[in-house]
Amino acid sequence: MASILGACQRNFLPTLLAAITFLAITATSAHAASASETLQQVIDDHWQYSLKEDPIMAGRMGLADYNDRLPGVAPEDRVRRLKAEKGILAQLQGIDADQLTEAERINRDLLSWVLKDSIEANELYLDRIPLNTFYSFFANALQANDGLNMNSVKAYEDYIARIREFGRYFDENIANMRQGIRDGFVLPKIVVEGIAPTVRAQVYDDPTKSSLYEPFAKMPDSIPAKEQQRLRAEGKQAIQQEAIPAFARVADFMEGDYQQAATDTIGAEQLPGGKAYYRHGIRRYVTLDMDPAEIHKIGLAEVKRIRAEMEELIKESGFDGSFEEFTEFLRTDPQFYAKTPEELLKEAAYISKKIDYRLPQLFGKLPRLPYGVVPVPDEIAPNYTTASYNPSAIGGTRGGAYWVNTYALDQRPLYELPALTLHEAVPGHHLQGALSQELENVPEFRKGLYLSAFGEGWALYSERLGKEMDGIYTTPYEHFGRLSYEMWRAARLVIDTGIHSQGWTRQQALDFLSDNTSLSDANVRAEVDRYISWPGQALSYKMGEIKIRELREQAEKELGGQFDLRAFHDAVLANGALPMEMLETRLEDSIKVVQRQ
Repeated sequence: MASILGACQRNFLPTLLAAITFLAITATSAHAASASETLQQVIDDHWQYSLKEDPIMAGRMGLADYNDRLPGVAPEDRVRRLKAEKGILAQLQGIDADQLTEAERINRDLLSWVLKDSIEANELYLDRIPLNTFYSFFANALQANDGLNMNSVKAYEDYIARIREFGRYFDENIANMRQGIRDGFVLPKIVVEGIAPTVRAQVYDDPTKSSLYEPFAKMPDSIPAKEQQRLRAEGKQAIQQEAIPAFARVADFMEGDYQQAATDTIGAEQLPGGKAYYRHGIRRYVTLDMDPAEIHKIGLAEVKRIRAEMEELIKESGFDGSFEEFTEFLRTDPQFYAKTPEELLKEAAYISKKIDYRLPQLFGKLPRLPYGVVPVPDEIAPNYTTASYNPSAIGGTRGGAYWVNTYALDQRPLYELPALTLHEAVPGHHLQGALSQELENVPEFRKGLYLSAFGEGWALYSERLGKEMDGIYTTPYEHFGRLSYEMWRAARLVIDTGIHSQGWTRQQALDFLSDNTSLSDANVRAEVDRYISWPGQALSYKMGEIKIRELREQAEKELGGQFDLRAFHDAVLANGALPMEMLETRLEDSIKVVQRQ
């Protein structure tokens, strides 16, 4: 019996082990499928929620279902969003990351980051300050249909309905700002003084003068003439009855109650709950939780390094004079300034095409979407920055827009244009943003996701890439313009933290930026007021660029002769926008893959 039992055991155990292994594998596969399916369902549910909550974003992502409305920003909307987003985040955190693929883990971690940021913003009730010198709720509404495909009667009827939402949307924002007055959570007076005139400028006697009327001025032939006549009349009426009075109410409020309540202080940490507010700004825009004092020190070190490079370049240029005399020469000599808006735009376009020609030298993958050089709209140009990038809507009627400010031409030096174009157009914002829109096999929320440290860090890194392309920086002045732009971003680390956490005055900030860059006086004022009004955002440029340069240096060191610059750039951009820690992890994984080859 013993021998028979032993034989049976020897035959039975492998079978039993195989069965156990099969069941374990089957259970694991089922678990993995369940985790994947759950994640996909959460992502899908969040996307549908996001489209409904942000109808402007929905339109830009190619979905027209909500083009008849504007977002809701009333207290009940904030409560609803907090509840919904906390629930979605809890679902994500309940998914076992070990049962997901690498691509799925990226989706889970990225969506978790987005939700945590949004939840914290709602808990801090940031809607009490829904505007700054660069962004505002009213500009958001004004430009909501910019570039959308409006080729049907339904599209115009939706647009008219959206215009009729202006009153409700503006009044909800005013109510939030009034709560800010009660809480002492308001913008500084110097910022309000700059913004208020841009609102008043939208109060027209003739509604056809408003930019809101532009889609009605030239309607597609696919719409019958009789319908065009009806839609124009209804659109004009909606602008006159709803939009213009809404702008008038905001202008009255900004010039009256809000101006009176605005602070004489300028620092975020001087507001009620200000330390949490500023730390949130750092986490949001730098995508790292850093102490302001640490960032301030990094900024001072960068300013010192770049200043030494600028001094050396002045010597090499043959200029006989001091740094201050050189920058004064750049600010005042007529040779450095365009005489007409068209001349400035043409120069920007010429530089753009020179860069386009060189892009394959540095990138293996380029976007399909084109871009154009466009003047900043007149209604916002006087208080707007030098340039910016305005992305296209998915399925829209235009490409990306490299906005160039043609207001006050004596403040827009031509020697800054190469760096500006590399940053705002290619290989900066347009190239990076368009590639994100064209990502394949990723959730929709990732295609339009913008994270400031990634986007602005990449764009600042792109300015330096101009040195690696032939014929982009062609004169000592253009090279100095690049250094001045890099110094500008390094100075932001010092100024932003100085203003918002170290008690700096506005004059200190103006002097620091003016003394260390060749920026015109108008740009210096506009930039400092932007930093005052938008705590933390200015930090994203240099902190993001520093991280990308560190990662490139790491890849060059670890890969040696295997390092391929085109492959590195493609790897940085391959996943769209990522927080800095996630980007670092992805690139370290890429280095390991190359090393194994």
